[in-house]
Amino acid sequence: MYLVSAYLKRPAFLLLAAALIIPFKAAAEEQTVPPEKKSLLASYIDAPRDYVAGKFAGFASDMDRFFGDDRNYQESNESVLQLDLSKVAGYGGQRNAVLSGRAKWNLPSTEKRLHLMLETDPEQNITRDTTSDPKINPDQVEAAGKLALAARFEREQKARWHFSTDAGIQLRAPLEPFARIRGSYALPMEKWRMKVAETFFWFNTIGAGETTQVDFERPLSESSLLRISSNATWLHDKQNFDLRQDASIYQTLSERSALLYQASATGVTNPQGQLNEYVVQMLYRYRLHRHWMFFEISPQIHFPRDLNFRSNPTLSMRLEMLFDNSR
Repeated sequence: MYLVSAYLKRPAFLLLAAALIIPFKAAAEEQTVPPEKKSLLASYIDAPRDYVAGKFAGFASDMDRFFGDDRNYQESNESVLQLDLSKVAGYGGQRNAVLSGRAKWNLPSTEKRLHLMLETDPEQNITRDTTSDPKINPDQVEAAGKLALAARFEREQKARWHFSTDAGIQLRAPLEPFARIRGSYALPMEKWRMKVAETFFWFNTIGAGETTQVDFERPLSESSLLRISSNATWLHDKQNFDLRQDASIYQTLSERSALLYQASATGVTNPQGQLNEYVVQMLYRYRLHRHWMFFEISPQIHFPRDLNFRSNPTLSMRLEMLFDNSR
């Protein structure tokens, strides 16, 4: 009860409630209005806006799919298999390449609402973003051998909102259960799109917590996208927020290649609010084979607090196999 009451007092909970309740309310109100009473003029006005918003949303989704972004994995109700072989040299690097992966399969006769999931490092995947993680930290490298099995129920409506809930176990002795609930809502505006995602989770290893992410996106041209992301993760046991701010530009070069330019800042709120690191990076992603094998190379410069914000270069490389129904 204490945990529930604490969440009810959080602005993040109110944000999630608004993101999920508003579309339900709007849908109910829309159903109560007879079609013949709807204004024909309003339909003419809304049609071009809906068309542009739909094209923009499709462009952003295609970009996330090409980069193997976590948004695509979480919100696509298709079967997905993603395997990553990563190597980091320089600051924050490790000696060996790290193999990680995750998979989601549609269960038959469930209208793509029930899925079976297999993944490595479920705790790390709470805030996983394969294109914006500036480096692989040592804790994640050690945890790469963990496997987890989960069942997911998910629902979406008109690409505006998406809801999923997971229940699973980590496959090791003793078995460790976990649960996750995620909801997101996309709000198209005049030239921007705002997307809010909220995740509540509980792991036997790290306890309860939640993650709030807010993205503002707009197209810069027919081949480029600007995305500004704010992320906050709360752990109840530590009574601490991990904060992250990203400014990213995605640029399509051809059907086989794309670039990402990104500047990031990370920080914490406990024991005192402080910035921990600044990162600037450029990521080049190339489709090596057909529609499922990709190679990435990313030169980065880190400015960590523990080194008095002195510049530290890093080179990250990744070979990825990404399978879904669109490939």
